[in-house]
Amino acid sequence: MKSKAVRIYGKRDLRLEKFELPEMKENEILAKVMSDSICMSSYKAANQGAEHKRVPDDVHLHPTIIGHEFSGEIVEVGSKWAGKYSNGQKFSIQPALNYKGSLDAPGYSYQWIGGDATYVIIPNEVMEMDCLLPYEGQGFFPASLAEPLSCVIGAFHANYHMKPGSYTHYMDIKEGGNMAVLAGVGPMGLAAINYGLFRKRRPSLMVVTDIDDTRLKRAAELFSPEYAKKQGVNLIYLNTGKSDDAVKELLELTGGKGYDDVFVFAPVPPVIEQGDQILGRDGCLNFFAGPSDPAFSARFNFYNLHYNSTHVVGTSGGTNNDMVEALDLMSKGLDPSGLITHVGGLNSVIETTLNLPDIPGGKKLIYTHVNMELTAIDDFREKGKANPVFNSLADITDKHKGLWSVEAENFLLANADKLN
Repeated sequence: MKSKAVRIYGKRDLRLEKFELPEMKENEILAKVMSDSICMSSYKAANQGAEHKRVPDDVHLHPTIIGHEFSGEIVEVGSKWAGKYSNGQKFSIQPALNYKGSLDAPGYSYQWIGGDATYVIIPNEVMEMDCLLPYEGQGFFPASLAEPLSCVIGAFHANYHMKPGSYTHYMDIKEGGNMAVLAGVGPMGLAAINYGLFRKRRPSLMVVTDIDDTRLKRAAELFSPEYAKKQGVNLIYLNTGKSDDAVKELLELTGGKGYDDVFVFAPVPPVIEQGDQILGRDGCLNFFAGPSDPAFSARFNFYNLHYNSTHVVGTSGGTNNDMVEALDLMSKGLDPSGLITHVGGLNSVIETTLNLPDIPGGKKLIYTHVNMELTAIDDFREKGKANPVFNSLADITDKHKGLWSVEAENFLLANADKLN
């Protein structure tokens, strides 16, 4: 079967190509990819090429398919997996396979599987590691967002606290505690706010910071303090760029106690150091944002680490259980659509990926069988002056408070230009 995909050959060398997939083996699965959410990790891989830990050294000879936040439906199941999976079944994939200790992952390391493709062959190890996850919800795009949401879920679960006189680690955030989400109104920060308010184990105070009023306003529209109050959380948005002493102001919001859990969503040393300075006793700083520089570092107060029992953790990706939790929460009403600000087709992947840090907004959602330039949802109405498809999409998103939806997805798949 022929497939069309964006493949990486080296540093900033991405190519949209059509090629023949190899014949499927009895321990593999043929699948149709429907949607992929572009991740900053793909930008890093595109810029680092073979220097990236998950990208093969010989990628210049054997290019791999990029994209790892994807969903689709199964086309054909090899005999080995016929009892577990079925044709037509919708799926999401946990890319962090950890197969035999390897860092290899779909979207980075494999020639025949990645999210920015029309058809893929899912290798045996994905099923062996239970990383092919059935999705029973509506549409496809929520399943594409299960992977980024799982990263946030994993970060919450990785935090820990200790009781005085005990070395036992009590995993997860402190229930009813103080939480700060620093640089927290980007796509992953928004996911953290959403998850932190929806789950059962919640803080009593959540302070979300950034230095951009526009992004803070949008976050407050998506997750309002009024909604948070109904969830038992005092949610405060704070522009630290306007503060003469941000650390002092942040601490005052806790009555001087400091924060039990601090999440840092930007690989910026001053933001990390700010997070360190606002930790309370037994406070846990979670460095979420992965840097590109292997020598990246920031100052940390070891006096407080020794005498105030502060600590720091970091996670990269989520586990299978985190993905399952993400899919389960979405089936129970957690709506991830607020993360999406742009929609495009497979033809827009290369430019979007290579320029991702310079494109404002949240998640960029790709439909792999569609030919469409990446377009901000806010621009649908303007685009509709020349293309009635966008005008209809604007009508649909207006019905959904300006957000993407399954209704919008269905309309796009039925009416957009198809990829040649």
